[in-house]
Amino acid sequence: RLKPFNRLQVILQHLKMSKHTDSTAEVLLEKRGGAGVITLNRPKALNAFNLSMIRQIYPQIKMWEQDPETFLIIIKGTGGKAFCAGGDIKAITEAGKVGGRLTQDFFREEYTLNNTIGTCKKPYVALIDGITMGGGVGLSVHGHFRVATEKTLFAMPETAIGLFPDVGGGYFLPRLSGKIGYYLALTGFRLKGRDVLKAGIATHFVESEKLPALEKDLIALKSPSTENIADLLNSYHAKSEDDQEKEFVLDKHMEKINSLFSANSMEEIVKKLKQDGSPFAIKQLETINKMSPTSLKITLRQLREGASMSLQDVLTMEYRMSQACMRGHDFYEGVRAVLIDKDQSPRWNPAALEEVSDEFVDDFFKPLGSNDLKL
Repeated sequence: RLKPFNRLQVILQHLKMSKHTDSTAEVLLEKRGGAGVITLNRPKALNAFNLSMIRQIYPQIKMWEQDPETFLIIIKGTGGKAFCAGGDIKAITEAGKVGGRLTQDFFREEYTLNNTIGTCKKPYVALIDGITMGGGVGLSVHGHFRVATEKTLFAMPETAIGLFPDVGGGYFLPRLSGKIGYYLALTGFRLKGRDVLKAGIATHFVESEKLPALEKDLIALKSPSTENIADLLNSYHAKSEDDQEKEFVLDKHMEKINSLFSANSMEEIVKKLKQDGSPFAIKQLETINKMSPTSLKITLRQLREGASMSLQDVLTMEYRMSQACMRGHDFYEGVRAVLIDKDQSPRWNPAALEEVSDEFVDDFFKPLGSNDLKL
């Protein structure tokens, strides 16, 4: 059998490149100046991506990495509302119900793409204008540069649908300052605009209306180094610093976040929140009580373990977790309640944190033998 990359290369050669610049294509792949430009092109679906998009983006990044005339890669979304709202969860749910292969293939190929972005030899610039959630974070956060705008809305909301903050969340979240990453992962809290930069998720902030000019300038750079690209991004960032004085939205809560979310178990976090009793703590309790107890427990363990792992080891761990979620109950129930019936009242099983045993959690982290993700 052909290796996945070779097989995809063959498929790509058969697809005439014209398809890739066709405005109806789900993803546009273009070489412009010294840059390879990836445009997620499903504006009606907030640029959520599916397996066929992954299968186009992955080999293209690999080719641009090898191409001496490509100096950087830019990824962006169309439609003005979203960079990428995540993966196509509904399709995965449908496949999971009937035991379809998509539940394996999607996560395997998505995480392989996340790793390719994280190890990319060419500077990778993600313009995260608009909604950037879940899988959309995986397409951006592991790259060299992430440019947020006033329209950026970041979240990892997976615990609300019986999943966990995957796509390398176990790598980047525990590496944010203090316990911000744990807080974002467990509560699904949304960060907006400059706060995405202040939390350490974006590397630069540029006003949305300046992105076309920035993109044009990036494309026009002659054989740039990473430093040249950083200089250009820094100059745009500097022009956007007028109202830099506003404090980080979580600043006044950081002390509480750092102490409350440093507990070793979910039960302990809940106990600390109850003891604290402040309006902030009570609000977090209300949020946490809505989440899948299983998701909360596996997420806390994922972040605690991922804090000292390489990106590759984290993605291998997350692939094991994803497959356990596909075999379980809460993911399908969460998607039903939040995305399909939209009644927002999932019936989790187990229904309470105390009922989620350590043995049950261990199952999510067991190796899959020959089915493990190999990076």
